[in-house]
Amino acid sequence: MSKAAFKGGVHPPEHKEATASSPIERGPVPGRLVVPMSQHLGAACIPQVAVGDSVRRGEIVGSVDAAVSAPVHSPVDGEVTAIASSLTTGGGHATCVVITPLAEQDFDAFVPVPEGDVRARVGSAGIVGLGGAAFPSAVKLSPPKGVVVHTVILNGCECEPYLTCDHRLMVESPGRVLAGARIIAETVGAKRVVIGVEENKPDAIAALDSLAGDGVEVRSLVTRYPQGAEKQLIWAFLRTEVPHGKLPAAIGALVHNVATAAAIADAVELRKPLMERVVTVTGRVARPGNYRVLLGTLVSDLIEFAGGFSGDVGRVVAGGPMTGLALADLDVPISKGTSGIVVFGPDEIAPLVQGDQPCIRCGRCVAGCPMSLQPFAIATHANRRDWITAETLHPIDCIECGVCAYSCPTRRPLLQLIRLAKSAVMAKGAAL
Repeated sequence: MSKAAFKGGVHPPEHKEATASSPIERGPVPGRLVVPMSQHLGAACIPQVAVGDSVRRGEIVGSVDAAVSAPVHSPVDGEVTAIASSLTTGGGHATCVVITPLAEQDFDAFVPVPEGDVRARVGSAGIVGLGGAAFPSAVKLSPPKGVVVHTVILNGCECEPYLTCDHRLMVESPGRVLAGARIIAETVGAKRVVIGVEENKPDAIAALDSLAGDGVEVRSLVTRYPQGAEKQLIWAFLRTEVPHGKLPAAIGALVHNVATAAAIADAVELRKPLMERVVTVTGRVARPGNYRVLLGTLVSDLIEFAGGFSGDVGRVVAGGPMTGLALADLDVPISKGTSGIVVFGPDEIAPLVQGDQPCIRCGRCVAGCPMSLQPFAIATHANRRDWITAETLHPIDCIECGVCAYSCPTRRPLLQLIRLAKSAVMAKGAAL
């Protein structure tokens, strides 16, 4: 077993028991899909359809000519009924193509992506990182000239509490995950493939291991958050740190999520666009489970499909409790990066604290930070808008895992303040 040797981290209650054994079920076909044109890092897509157009499942409805982007496809056969700005799960607004599905849908049929090499098919299929980062996968499969990638690492840790969508995918479709892993390795010329899975998923480890064969290692990792973070995974397997300001490719590594690998296999072997994803719906809902959800499905429709609320609701979070975002409106669409919808009761959330709180210098955030940062200090200077001093504390290196905020006894909004510092430092760099 590979030990989780990274510094810091925490082991919050897992809360996975409600859905870890729930087979993936096809989600709803709602009365309308609100498909965002920005479901990825990089340039937002421009609608390629007009109101009144008929669209087929897999047809491109949004694209843009940009180095970093990913096209968006219609998840259904239907009609475009509106193109408008809509609130998203990230809290911002995006242009969306609204589609009314036809009454009958054939989910085995779709408009295939064009012929081409691996990178072309992955790019045309709109594949992005499905672990939450949503970085366009075709770009990630194209390391800089002169860079040699020797190891491909697949992240099957799913260390975030409550979420089990990757767990079920590994149990039910290990062949697709492994096919994607091999495609990635062959494309970048890597000689080694390692799949890391936390030890709390023995059935997933067994399913992958039974099909792995030569050239693929399935490794069990100690359950500790954020074991699935890119740099922590690299340290677990390569015992090498990614230098400050560099990407993993700089040290010969490439990390993909297991769901991303499966989607890459579908794009390359089946020429299938990314039109849906598995989402964990759990917490205070009548029917917790893992659902294969059409992109653009509203959270409200998905919760209704899961039986509706099963008690008083205090907060609904898109993603997991450590890195997810609380939703102010449930009429927001599921996107490529939405891994879960977690419904918390009023007794499961802490009361809101107004503003920043005094730091008591307990050091818990420093001890827990997996990146060896000083979260309390970055937050303090961010609160003062002292960006010059904040920059010297390397907020850019923060992986936004939320361990600092989880560990803080005074409940300072450390993560939010560090994000503020990151944004200011990045804006300064962009202006130079």
